[in-house]
Amino acid sequence: MAAAGTGGVPRRMSHMAHGQGGGPEVLTTATGDVPQPGPDEVLIRVMAAGVNRPDVSQRKGEYPPPPGASPIIGLEVAGEVVAAGPQASAWKPGDRVCALTNGGGYAEYCVAPAPQCLPWPRGYDAVRAAALCETAFTVWANLFGHGRLAEGETALVHGGTSGIGVTAIQFAKAFGARVIATAGSPEKCQACLDLGADAAIDYRKQDFVQEVKTITEGKLADVVLDMVGGDYFARNLRCLRMDGRLVLIAFLGGAQAAEVDLRPIMVRRLTVTGSTMRPRTTAQKGEIAAALREKVWPLLDAGRCAPPIFKVFPMAEAAAAHALMESSQHIGKIVLRVAEE
Repeated sequence: MAAAGTGGVPRRMSHMAHGQGGGPEVLTTATGDVPQPGPDEVLIRVMAAGVNRPDVSQRKGEYPPPPGASPIIGLEVAGEVVAAGPQASAWKPGDRVCALTNGGGYAEYCVAPAPQCLPWPRGYDAVRAAALCETAFTVWANLFGHGRLAEGETALVHGGTSGIGVTAIQFAKAFGARVIATAGSPEKCQACLDLGADAAIDYRKQDFVQEVKTITEGKLADVVLDMVGGDYFARNLRCLRMDGRLVLIAFLGGAQAAEVDLRPIMVRRLTVTGSTMRPRTTAQKGEIAAALREKVWPLLDAGRCAPPIFKVFPMAEAAAAHALMESSQHIGKIVLRVAEE
């Protein structure tokens, strides 16, 4: 490590670079300058970083960082605050935080806007804390914000064993909803049930539209959380009851839908919505963080809704972590260990 700079923070650090983009193998260890926190940012000594689908998209060159954000991959970290800007007084050096970053997570040091930081829940280590923010922010904003999921309603969650899926199942159940999840194998369906889902559908062997009708006795779902897109769009509409809401958060099955019958949207007063997290302003993300701290963090402190960790890799093995992510063999979160606590 290079000589220390101000406050004992090194001037240089290791991070994962992805060059011009491509397959997992383009991820290699590189050295660069330690970032400097802006007025409303904190500098975090990263102990662990979560691996997420947007990281894979950025590595491929399909999800560029917003203007001003670090070009280094990584949207969620856990670690220790080592410096804070003058407008980041909510945090002080020594505080252990997890953060939704705007980029830069696959590194020994990372900056994050102070409003996007949250304390480690009670009893959490760095690995588990690093697995929280990207999915928690996304699920809260989409399932409960845009989707307006309420107690007593039914949610259909696609990709039930993904990072988003396991979070959505647990949050929805914690707030009194009924959950139907889809997954791609009997093992994954059982994992959904173990996480609290009321029913699980093997989408490789079953027609999820018909299964939703059967499970709900024809009442259908109030909200569908979809990360597949493509030909799921028309099928999702058929799963929704009167005044239902379809929330789109990714397009793993493609961003183009084939010919779609739009009449159900009008006849059943359906709402079709969606969002991305990264382009939101710090103020908007800060509002989500505040809601999570009030509504969700007490659940985490009590030992509920913990993210299941599938596998932990050293940061230098980020390529293997991405290969695992793309294989879709995981159940829950994949995390990089960056430094010891």
